[in-house]
Amino acid sequence: MTEAVRFEDKVVIVTGAGGGLGRAHALLFARHGAKVVVNDLGGNVHGEGGSVSAAQSVVDEIIKAGGEAIANGASVTDYEAVQGMVQQAMDKWGRVDILVNNAGILRDKSFSKMDIADFRLVMEVHVMGAVHCTKAVWPIMQAQNYGRVIMTTSSSGLYGNFGQSNYGAAKMALAGMMQTLSIEGEKYNIRVNSLAPTAATRMTEGLMPEAVLKALEPQAVVPAMLVMACEDAPNRTIMCAGAGSFEVANITLTQGVHLGVSDDTPEQLLAAMSQVTDRTGELVPGSGSGQGTLEVGKAMAAHKS
Repeated sequence: MTEAVRFEDKVVIVTGAGGGLGRAHALLFARHGAKVVVNDLGGNVHGEGGSVSAAQSVVDEIIKAGGEAIANGASVTDYEAVQGMVQQAMDKWGRVDILVNNAGILRDKSFSKMDIADFRLVMEVHVMGAVHCTKAVWPIMQAQNYGRVIMTTSSSGLYGNFGQSNYGAAKMALAGMMQTLSIEGEKYNIRVNSLAPTAATRMTEGLMPEAVLKALEPQAVVPAMLVMACEDAPNRTIMCAGAGSFEVANITLTQGVHLGVSDDTPEQLLAAMSQVTDRTGELVPGSGSGQGTLEVGKAMAAHKS
């Protein structure tokens, strides 16, 4: 029999949890026994406006169902407010075990038409928002020798999407931050993963046909979140989830080719591009040093021959 995924005695902070995917995360965490800080600024998908009422509504749902939760209306772009949110959790329950960096906004336009301010704001909310929240809980997780941090990335960052250069850049940045934090947190039993969801939320309304939106209910994504937040969670994993399907995305490195350095190396490289891009035997390096290890190894082998 499969062991139940439970979160009794665990405290989770979910940002952007007043609606959509964040709300689904918060409700299911509570149903599985967690104590939940429901954070939401209460603004629209463009990051405008604000009210704690959205977060409080989710808290009321959790309490009505017999769970424990508190509301918080901090903006993730305000580090002092984020620190206050974390302190609120510590004052209430004495620990923080899980952080779900879910808060986000959209400012979609083609790059040629996008204002720099819109690019910067999306980066501020998604990237610096996750930085602020993770930085605030990190020393707590280190001290208790336990933590689970989940970044919300996106296929728009992993693979690109027209009109979302700001959003894509932000989401790929979160995957990059995950790569390093998963290494730094390992000795403290802090596991850091990313979720790339495909879900129908306020942020996707108008972007997909109605029939597709119905298939992509947020609840179909949440099981992946629970797995990445549980005691047996993986580490340094980009989990993709949508419509009840689950996959893993990897940033890989091909075996490539060693050409050395000469006056005609650019011409040799151009001619060898099919070999350089050949994915046979591609690697998922354990850290950034894996690239250098592969390259130096090929150079040394070429030198010996």
